Amino acid sequence: MIDISDLTFSYGDRRPDLSSSFGMHIDTFKVPRGSSTALVGPSGSGKTTLLGLIAGTLRPESGTIRVDDKAITEFPDSELGKFRVRSVGQVFQAFELLSYLSVIENVMLPWYILGEGRRSSAFVRSKELLASVGLEPKLHARPGELSQGEQQRVAVCRAMFNNPAILLADEPTGNLDQENKQNVVDLLLDQARRNNSTLLMVTHDESLLDRFDTVLDMGSVAQPFDVR
Repeated sequence: MIDISDLTFSYGDRRPDLSSSFGMHIDTFKVPRGSSTALVGPSGSGKTTLLGLIAGTLRPESGTIRVDDKAITEFPDSELGKFRVRSVGQVFQAFELLSYLSVIENVMLPWYILGEGRRSSAFVRSKELLASVGLEPKLHARPGELSQGEQQRVAVCRAMFNNPAILLADEPTGNLDQENKQNVVDLLLDQARRNNSTLLMVTHDESLLDRFDTVLDMGSVAQPFDVR
């Protein structure tokens, strides 16, 4: 479960792309374990910010974020980093694959970061994930040799490497055609259900919303404010 209470966050002067600095307050936000939620709302409503807070890449100014009863807002930076690699899978619109690594090395990236367990076990896990999405023949290809849809499948496999408690996807279908959009959503939902992961996905595509257990408009979740 994700449980957020009395949270306040602001970028202050850290967002030069905005005409006024952004902040938001969330009284309460709860998502059950194993559920799928689509986050919608206009640009600037805090969707990507919320994912960053849950992943621990952003720190709130006040309030509490709990994941499976662990208050991650109380973790020191070193522990928060390990939590993110072990328990959070992230999928981005731009894929964020490393061009100099092979497909299977990209999926194994969490193992390279943590250095826990045997490399052979990490290789088998990655191979199984890639086989489940039809990419076993591309294990040793570079990302630049893949189609956009294939690259996104690799990104999803990497996100699922550690059987994460939370799967966060930020506009993962934004660069894809309609067929590949549906395929990626199928993949995210399937992988989340297999692992009982909690899926939160930011999207502007209304054609995808009926696939999720819940659709949340950020306007009903967060109260944005300008930081003066």
